[in-house]
Amino acid sequence: MEMALSSATQSAIILPAFFLPILTFVFYTRFLRSKTSGPLPPPTQITNLFVYPIKSCHGISVPSARLLPTGLDLDRQWMWVTYPDYKFLTIRNLSKMTLIRPSYDATTDTLSITAPAPNTMDEKLYFFIPAHPTSEWLAANTEIVPATVWSTTTPAHCYSTALTGPFNKFFGKEVRLVYKPPVSDSPRALVGNGSRKMLGRDASTCFADLMPLLVGSEKSITELNKRLKMAEDLNIDVRRFRPNILVQGHEPWSEDRWKSIRLTPSAGASGWKFGFDCLKLDVVARCARCHVPNVDPETAEEHKRQPWDTLMKYRRVDPGITFKPCFGMLCVPRGGGGKVDVGMKLEVTQVTDNHRYVVGM
Repeated sequence: MEMALSSATQSAIILPAFFLPILTFVFYTRFLRSKTSGPLPPPTQITNLFVYPIKSCHGISVPSARLLPTGLDLDRQWMWVTYPDYKFLTIRNLSKMTLIRPSYDATTDTLSITAPAPNTMDEKLYFFIPAHPTSEWLAANTEIVPATVWSTTTPAHCYSTALTGPFNKFFGKEVRLVYKPPVSDSPRALVGNGSRKMLGRDASTCFADLMPLLVGSEKSITELNKRLKMAEDLNIDVRRFRPNILVQGHEPWSEDRWKSIRLTPSAGASGWKFGFDCLKLDVVARCARCHVPNVDPETAEEHKRQPWDTLMKYRRVDPGITFKPCFGMLCVPRGGGGKVDVGMKLEVTQVTDNHRYVVGM
């Protein structure tokens, strides 16, 4: 004859069955993850934001910016191209492009573009364009052309030479300015580490080399400058590396292991609801560097050796691209956007030891 289980016996069976999955999850997420990837670093603070409206030209420091799926608003949405083949022009081959200076007037929502005129000390080349052009303005002032960035060709709006023609003198040849809106019927899909195969979703950018965002650390540039001081009595500005988001950082180069991050308001910020308004980014790769950081963005003078030589001695840290040094982390926004402010917190929510650069330019 079967006997009914007592209440105490039933509880002894049910409670472990209920709590065991929870305890297993806690063990896995806290203990096993710490064994494989290490502890999460403490939160840090955003100390500066930069946008570079025209690819390879001078940047703008801003107190805040809208985060779009393609990156920060106004960041590398414009690009100089050759004519008539519409291939991108870059600071890699023409360092003086950094002397082209965009500035933004929020009251008129206008970008003004200036550059030194050749063969004169005082004259400036300049033109003005809407920072957020309407479809009607674009239809009246641009035409659609196939613009090429590295190995990718994407439709873009080409501006009339009635606006940009004087800049042919700066370049010493025929050029055109093209524009890629952040929302497009023909987005420029990410490749390499940002491809759908690697990222798990579709993502795009405008005219950035690879990914929508680059995050840099003050701790890392400070550590690099100590080495440069010893090597050649040199101190460089982090803007040579063209970051979008600069943070204080925890330890030099600890960003190498970031896998996912979120941006949250600083203490005392109003109008935020934690968990709803935080901005999430996937950290998809280390940023492998070329010789662009050798160029002083203020003068366009290119140092023959630094910081390239120093970085090559100790920052070839990515197994996927060992012939280049790394500085900064390439990121892709996840989900909807919002506003990023200087002073916000950057929290690392996941780390990894398995970053590997995938060539995809």
